[in-house]
Amino acid sequence: MNKEQALNLARGEEKDLVLVSPLSQPPVAKVIDFKKFLYQENKKNKDAKKGAKKGSVKDVKLSLFIGPMDRQRMMDKTRDFLSAGHQVRVSLPLRGRELGKKPMAQEAINKFINELSDVASSTEIKMQGKIMMTVLNRKK
Repeated sequence: MNKEQALNLARGEEKDLVLVSPLSQPPVAKVIDFKKFLYQENKKNKDAKKGAKKGSVKDVKLSLFIGPMDRQRMMDKTRDFLSAGHQVRVSLPLRGRELGKKPMAQEAINKFINELSDVASSTEIKMQGKIMMTVLNRKK
């Protein structure tokens, strides 16, 4: 129908004529209550924000006897994660006789953190089962 007929129909129903797709041929319009339409759009936007990620936690696993190049690779990966806005969980699993070397493991994690200059530890280093771990954030 033409524009005048659509406007008369909308006035007769006491609703609004909303242009949905102006670029299509012919343009598409709907007869709806505009306030209700705005309310539903706002509700959709709020629901979309609820599901959005805020900054996930990425994992980096070290080993007690890690080589220097592997250590450097893990540091580069950690820097990349932090620059992307993620938190990084640094974990060092201990197996067998390594469980008797907890101070050495803590020293390895502290050394790893100190070599990353712009990093703050959000949790202290702690044991969870057989895994020593901490969470790192970017310094503000």
